[in-house]
Amino acid sequence: MVREKSVLVTGASRGIGRAIALAAADAGYKVIAHYNRGEEAAAALREEIQAKGGNIELIQFDVADRDQCREKLDAYTETHGAFWGIICNAGICADNAFPALTGENWDSVIHTNLDGFYNVLQPLIMPLCRKKRGRIIAIASVSGLIGNRGQVNYSASKAGIIGASKALAVELASRSITVNCIAPGVIETDMIKDAPLEKILPSIPIGRVGKPEEVAALAVFLLSDAAAYITRQVISVNGGLI
Repeated sequence: MVREKSVLVTGASRGIGRAIALAAADAGYKVIAHYNRGEEAAAALREEIQAKGGNIELIQFDVADRDQCREKLDAYTETHGAFWGIICNAGICADNAFPALTGENWDSVIHTNLDGFYNVLQPLIMPLCRKKRGRIIAIASVSGLIGNRGQVNYSASKAGIIGASKALAVELASRSITVNCIAPGVIETDMIKDAPLEKILPSIPIGRVGKPEEVAALAVFLLSDAAAYITRQVISVNGGLI
């Protein structure tokens, strides 16, 4: 039964993470919605899901803080058991041309995006392995596949997530745990509010930016039993971006 399965969504208070949390709740999963600083937005998400009869809990920690992640996630799994699905979505960007990219720009993005992948997943893997079932989905980016100007740090972090996910998929396949990446293109979130869309849109054959709900639909499919034979894949949601 889907309703007996819990799904952790990191960075669930806004953007793609919020859309995934809503879609997973609509599909009947119990959603554990993670946030760090967006307490009001997370509370609003909880209200919206509960108003529709969905099942949601909030959990707060900084994905870049390894000790905090382990403390919160160990406590949760000791009480509730393993998650069915883990969606590593939390991430930041700090764009700049490489000559002007500061050490802080580099470190903050790598620590949150790439270290966060380890910090969240590593404490949760053994509970998953003992259950011998589960779904892991990492939200990567087109930037991690082709690279983007001004995003050397972000591209590095997302390419690292793709490589790590592919390796982890091999390790966990025999335990019926799938690991896949979704690589969104240009999606209508806060992350593109300053992007030069007039220059970007000509490279998107569909001719528009994507919606967070279009990424969420794929995530919910990858959580499902129907996706049991899909692992070690990077699936782009990018409107045919060239």
